[in-house]
Amino acid sequence: MRRFLLVLTLLLAPVLAGAAATEGSSAMTETQTQYETATFAGGCFWCMEPPFEKLDGVISVTSGYTGGPQENPSYADVSAGFTHHLEAIQVLFDPAKISYAQLLDVFWRNIDPTDPDGQFVDEGAQYRTAIFYHDEKQRELAEVSKQQLAASGPFDGPIVTEIRPAKPFYPAEEYHQDYYKKSPIRYKFYRFNSGRDRYIDNVWGKDRKSGKQGRVLPQGKN
Repeated sequence: MRRFLLVLTLLLAPVLAGAAATEGSSAMTETQTQYETATFAGGCFWCMEPPFEKLDGVISVTSGYTGGPQENPSYADVSAGFTHHLEAIQVLFDPAKISYAQLLDVFWRNIDPTDPDGQFVDEGAQYRTAIFYHDEKQRELAEVSKQQLAASGPFDGPIVTEIRPAKPFYPAEEYHQDYYKKSPIRYKFYRFNSGRDRYIDNVWGKDRKSGKQGRVLPQGKN
């Protein structure tokens, strides 16, 4: 009897293991499908990764290129300004922990939305700001946040950040990913000299990081 049970166990082991693996795979797939994607262009993608990677609920942030017709563009292609792509980041997030509206708040607080020619020291169409929406809900939220910012935000000029439908997103070369971690000295040197932080501090002051806590945009000038 014991020998029969042993043989039966050995025969069923692969089947049971396969079932367990399938169940685990299904659970993982179900978890992954609960995540959502947000895509933002805010000038140099090196500078746009850190504010989002620090947020609870953000799974990953990828630097890349989007908005142009050319497939698989390189950094050289995009930086030359001929592909019509924008440097951008793609944010994978858990909506149960952080909302798209909160991500929008963080986005606005890390760019100059009034600059039609680029961002800070980086000039050119490839460095312009944009929100690429992935569904109608994101489009509506982006439109509302832009209107709110224009009506009660701390900017003197018009908000020129475009709200556009998402296009194919091409991850940038590996050395660009988490550049601020891989080359911290060069990154800090570039960021300091870009003027981004001075601009953000001047515009937002003590409210600079409010978006991290998910607060709404301020009602009135700072």
